[in-house]
Amino acid sequence: MSDVVSLLSQIEDTGRDTRGPGYQRPGFSATERELREWFLAEADRRGLDTEIDANGITWAWATPQGANAVVTGSHLDSVPGGGEFDGPLGVASALAAFDVLNASGALDQSTRPFALAVFSEEEGSRFGVACLGSRLLTGAIDADRALGLKDAAGDTFADVARGYGLDPDRIGRDQSRLAGIGSFIELHVEQGVGLINTDQAVAIGSSIIGHGRWHFAFSGQGNHAGTTPMSHRADPVVAASRAIGDIPTLAAATDASAVATVGRTLIHPGGTNVIASSMSFWLDIRHPDDAIVKQVLEAISRRAKDHGADSGVEVTISQESYSPTTHFTADLNSRLTSVLPDAPLLPSGAGHDAGILAPHVPSAMLYVRNPTGVSHAPEEACEVDDQRAGVDALVNVLARELGIEHAIVDGSVGGPTNGGAR
Repeated sequence: MSDVVSLLSQIEDTGRDTRGPGYQRPGFSATERELREWFLAEADRRGLDTEIDANGITWAWATPQGANAVVTGSHLDSVPGGGEFDGPLGVASALAAFDVLNASGALDQSTRPFALAVFSEEEGSRFGVACLGSRLLTGAIDADRALGLKDAAGDTFADVARGYGLDPDRIGRDQSRLAGIGSFIELHVEQGVGLINTDQAVAIGSSIIGHGRWHFAFSGQGNHAGTTPMSHRADPVVAASRAIGDIPTLAAATDASAVATVGRTLIHPGGTNVIASSMSFWLDIRHPDDAIVKQVLEAISRRAKDHGADSGVEVTISQESYSPTTHFTADLNSRLTSVLPDAPLLPSGAGHDAGILAPHVPSAMLYVRNPTGVSHAPEEACEVDDQRAGVDALVNVLARELGIEHAIVDGSVGGPTNGGAR
């Protein structure tokens, strides 16, 4: 039986960024393949029945597959320069929870099938669409559109999927697999400050606020940096930069709680003595009210087109993904609350596979305290005691879903005998 801390230590060097702190674990990469092989080896060591489905999602079954299955898991890929826990904490906790349930004999008493899952391309750092695996599984993204997505090197998802051992003709919505999931519970490091000033190590997710990603492309005229007068330029970098600079003001003016972020830009051809011919940026907008997201997008789009017109630059805007505000399944959350009565309910501004699954299968989330409140960056953290408390909470929640009425881990955070222990 392996502790969650020791499991995470096995992969702590996999994908470390050689250029600085943090991790580089893009989806469908050699690094993610190495992490997947680690998970498969751990599952095999436990005697689990493993498979990789048509959409690249990895499954490990503790019992024979069947209807109304209880599933837990997360993802192993990261954003560029990401932290250690975003995704892997949920996967390692799922393995550790299985160990506790198996050692206690609870699985022998289970009335439902049980599986662990590792979702593919959750961060969207390679192909630009977050939660790609779960979107494909649920049909939230059209398979043909997904297959045509390109990474920074120009490789299509179809070609990369083939190299990953997938058949592009089989990629897409999998109704039979969805129908077999009775409940999905994802544990994740908290990506905010909701638990920092509390005595609780674990929270229950209430909702995921609406969020989307849009691609803004500015097309101008490439030219010589030294011989082209300023008055004769159609410089996309100028127009795009002005638009980016206006985004904080426009978002705040629309609604004080709206957030809008540009975290990625691309200039072509990228020469220091060349006026660029094009510049793109990717815009991320989030707000609990989907109408506000639309208003923020419209305000930024209008301003971007105005700057384009002023600079003689063409502007095109396309949506890459959008997820409306999602509320987790009320009945499932009620059962989680009965097991973890002192765990607060927290909304999340971060997207997760559980949020994509929620409209299709009963889904819930557990968040484990992050003492820095920082995520998608190397400073992301999770204390050892809290990691273990997260596993304890997950064990008791899973036991409840599997039909085991008593606590497997007495005295765990939110457990029946001690709801508030750290």
